[in-house]
Amino acid sequence: MNGRTSESEPSGLNAGLRKGSVFNKPLDLDDLLINELGQFGRYQITNLLLLSVPLIMSAFMSEYIFSAATIPHRCRIAECGEVGQDNLFEPAWVLDAIPAADTNTGFASCSRFQSTGNGTLNSCPANLFTTTTTDCNGEFVYSRDNSVVYDFNLGCQEWIRTLAGTLSSVGTLLVLPITGYVSDRFGRKAALIISVFNLALMGLIRAFSVNYPMYLALQLLQTTLGAGTFSSSYIFATEFVGPRFRVLTGATCSSMFAVGQAILGGVAWLIQPWRYMIMALHIPCFLILGYYWLVDESVRWQLSKGKYAEAKATLEIVARVNKKQISEKSFHALMNPPQQPDISETGVDEPTLIQGIWSSRVLLRRVCTTPIWWITTTFVYYGLSINSTSLSDTMYLNFILTAIIEIPGFFTAVLILDRVGRKPTMCTGFLFSAACNFAFAFIPQDLATVRLVIYLLGKFGISMVFTSLYLFTSELYPTKYRHSLLAFSSMVGRIGSITAPLTPALMEYYAGIPSLMFGGMGILSGILVLTQPETLGTKMPDTLAEAEAIGSPESMRQPA
Repeated sequence: MNGRTSESEPSGLNAGLRKGSVFNKPLDLDDLLINELGQFGRYQITNLLLLSVPLIMSAFMSEYIFSAATIPHRCRIAECGEVGQDNLFEPAWVLDAIPAADTNTGFASCSRFQSTGNGTLNSCPANLFTTTTTDCNGEFVYSRDNSVVYDFNLGCQEWIRTLAGTLSSVGTLLVLPITGYVSDRFGRKAALIISVFNLALMGLIRAFSVNYPMYLALQLLQTTLGAGTFSSSYIFATEFVGPRFRVLTGATCSSMFAVGQAILGGVAWLIQPWRYMIMALHIPCFLILGYYWLVDESVRWQLSKGKYAEAKATLEIVARVNKKQISEKSFHALMNPPQQPDISETGVDEPTLIQGIWSSRVLLRRVCTTPIWWITTTFVYYGLSINSTSLSDTMYLNFILTAIIEIPGFFTAVLILDRVGRKPTMCTGFLFSAACNFAFAFIPQDLATVRLVIYLLGKFGISMVFTSLYLFTSELYPTKYRHSLLAFSSMVGRIGSITAPLTPALMEYYAGIPSLMFGGMGILSGILVLTQPETLGTKMPDTLAEAEAIGSPESMRQPA
């Protein structure tokens, strides 16, 4: 999944942490941002604007939605003089040679009547065909040619066609350890530039695919080596804003991905040949190599690696841009953190992650619950995006609208998360999206406008959930296990994004199956949200005991 992150922290620190008593506790970067540098000044805004470009480009890996889009097709009738794939798609005699079917075209896609003679392109009467049907034997006529389905003759191979989306999602799972290693070992800037370069290079090469296996292999390689673009940019953007602005910054990053999807739809609409469309999307991505000189390395990463001289230089740049000053005491405290005590000296064996989970029924229930939220969210979110192209003939506009509707969904969550709470926001988002999906499954096809509005509202609901998901999940786990269990939930959640591209193939059996699946998963997760305690106003738990006590009076955060 695309990561979305935020921290639930108070907007200010205790009065004792002001400048005059900066050594009352070990100074960290958040203290410096809150008290001296500014949590969201000119530097952070400029940084966010620069990182918005790769965030937008990270959406371009979803171009398989158009380059591997299904296109109407039928059997080629050689007896009527048809040669090759480029023939009139709906000749006057089509229903004499091909059975009628309840589809958008009105005739079957994968079967035809057997013939007893030959006709011509202009005259192929019904008496040349029997009522016995047969399959197409791999010979098709297509309504258009702007898809790999046409170039690689994938008619009636729907499950094979959908592999493009599935392998793309598999790549987003494989990329997690790769990007994590590069980011932690070589820095956020290196991870960002390498990811965008791989995204651009593999995408550009894929435009020259000579067969479908090559196209699929490059799709997998592109996401495996380049899908870290979003997470790298996201971390880069959020690591240097203050706690008060992290939810807002996270929603902005997610919105940039939605903008990227809208741009993708627009480019696919304007540039119909799929190879040229891919090139138009990916060639500009090489410009991000210039970020090596344009952006500064993450100070948090520099401090974590003990690169204090580089961190001090970066902080001085931030202070100058934000028109702030950092005291020498703060510099000294930040560059000389106290030594952490050796845990082994306590003589107490710390429980492992597995031991900690099994020793706590509360934690075990959460570990069994949060991954289901993530599976549902990615399944519905990506499923709605992918299936939007089949809403009507205006598939490009539908896709763009489905992307744009995410933005108000993200910011609606930002506005209400700290007012009504995490549980109501997530539960409402799941159930509202589920209700819209169930309704969509039964709305008649001729009510196109109503169907589109309901569909967009379903995407709005799941977008609310997406913004809330990372925050609520992280607040339920103690500090010691938070990163591991959050990563576990996110990784299991990839099941949803891997299976979502397969849902269009189910429409061959009944058009409403994907919507019913989205609705069912939404109801399940909406109910499961109610089984967990509300975390609004509570302290981030540091220990297992504190995590188990969430919801009790003693877990509430003291006013700043």
